[in-house]
Amino acid sequence: MRNVYLKEMKMNLKALLIWSLTVGLMGLCCILLYKSMQGDMKNMADAFSNMGAFSDAFGMSTLSIATLKGYFATEVGTVHSLGSAMFAAIVAINIISGEEEGHTGEFLYSLPVSRKSVLSAKALSVLSMTAAFTVICGILYALGFAFMNEELPVKEFMLFMGCQFVMNLEIGAVCFWISSISGKNRMGLGIGIALIAYLFDIIGRVVPDLKDCLFVGPFSYANASEILSGQDIRTAGLIVAVVVTVLGIVAAYYFYDRRDLAA
Repeated sequence: MRNVYLKEMKMNLKALLIWSLTVGLMGLCCILLYKSMQGDMKNMADAFSNMGAFSDAFGMSTLSIATLKGYFATEVGTVHSLGSAMFAAIVAINIISGEEEGHTGEFLYSLPVSRKSVLSAKALSVLSMTAAFTVICGILYALGFAFMNEELPVKEFMLFMGCQFVMNLEIGAVCFWISSISGKNRMGLGIGIALIAYLFDIIGRVVPDLKDCLFVGPFSYANASEILSGQDIRTAGLIVAVVVTVLGIVAAYYFYDRRDLAA
């Protein structure tokens, strides 16, 4: 199991660094650009906060983009949410099926290792890479606040990054299950799942009749504007996240252990 875990981490190290540094540096650049746009932001803040459903969907009615905290929530929060969700989906949806598509499973399962131990090592590697992604991005965002000589709202910031981590695990668990039942590369499907989940959250915040259904989506409890403005986290969304994550992992073990693997 240890060797499989190290192999997966080594194989995905480049993807981890590319994704985390790309998303993290984009967020850092957005933070650093705030100073040059600060004057314009003050003029636009009132207009953006009174745009009805649009303002609600992107959190501009709860936080002012004239402050770095509000700007971070509406701009960087969106970049990180989408970037991290797509990364988790891509990694998880290919980590099992890649063995069959690349025909490396023939060698792997000729070794004295069980399917369950292989699956456990792969699940642990997804967890590790998701955690590393969150830490790298978090450090870069914190550096942005330091460069700007702005006080980082530590409690809200850590809560936001933690909720993002849970959200990524939920999306990753769903994609991990899909990877266990498919012998082909489903990267497009993984990205689609992340984007549909994000779109569902945006539509749900715009359409009044759908607001009560937001808790079923992974973005509901990880919204940057709600967390950084001090609002309570949607407990129902977190409960759904835990249930979906557990079911996704259990289903992956169940189906992968019982199906015939492609040669």
